[in-house]
Amino acid sequence: MATKELVLTETHKSLMALLTSKQEAMPKDFNQTRFLQNCMTVLQDTYNIEKCQPISIARTLLKGAFLGLDFFQKECYAIPYGDGLQFQTDYKGETKMAKKYSIRPIKDIYAKVVREGDFFEEEIKDGQQVVNFKPLSFNDGKIIGAFAIVLYQDGGMEYETMSTDEIEKVKENYSKKSHKTGEFSKAWVVSTGEMYKKTVLRRLTKKIEKDFASIEQAKTYEESSDMEFKDKQKAEKHEVPNILYKQEEPIEAEFKEVPKEEKSPFDAKEEK
Repeated sequence: MATKELVLTETHKSLMALLTSKQEAMPKDFNQTRFLQNCMTVLQDTYNIEKCQPISIARTLLKGAFLGLDFFQKECYAIPYGDGLQFQTDYKGETKMAKKYSIRPIKDIYAKVVREGDFFEEEIKDGQQVVNFKPLSFNDGKIIGAFAIVLYQDGGMEYETMSTDEIEKVKENYSKKSHKTGEFSKAWVVSTGEMYKKTVLRRLTKKIEKDFASIEQAKTYEESSDMEFKDKQKAEKHEVPNILYKQEEPIEAEFKEVPKEEKSPFDAKEEK
């Protein structure tokens, strides 16, 4: 078996060659020197990295470069599976990509989990979509769902909601598994809440029209999530009309807090 030092040395050479040959496909603000340094720092602490093939490692890291994501900042991960690595984005990476590549400028985008005892509702009020969320302080109750919201600079809004059952079904039907063990990513066990947020956020971001600078970026984005939604996304699209979509006036949507004593209707929400 190759030593860790040899694998890292060969990986550095392969990655540098790939980055050089694919310069035109990189984001305009891409810093090759910093990216290489950060990648090698992360690989030093990657468990069983010496079991992976250097060219496989380099090709996986290249995906982060295409999307402008930083492994060191935990915007994405290279997870060992057998003798190769699997590329996955993090919640932070998903929000960064949405803001960076969205055709409509984004003011803010985020996802939240809803727990038992929290108040959550969605409604139409005076012709505007309104999402009300009031979480209990330091609530460690059972997660009953999650939602994601994107607020555009033109005043428009889109959002997505998913119950826990919906997320678990997506996990069972779409989440990638290890080719060796047949198990889901460990993140589903140790970071359940983050995976729930990432799932509903990825479903929302699939609806955001994006402008990638290269075919490599677009292809890598489709392959980047732990979820495989491509050509299988059937969720209803929630959108507030705005001037970019041939409306006379943009309609501002609200996101407001409500009285703490109100009971959560999340479980009773009708399925779309």
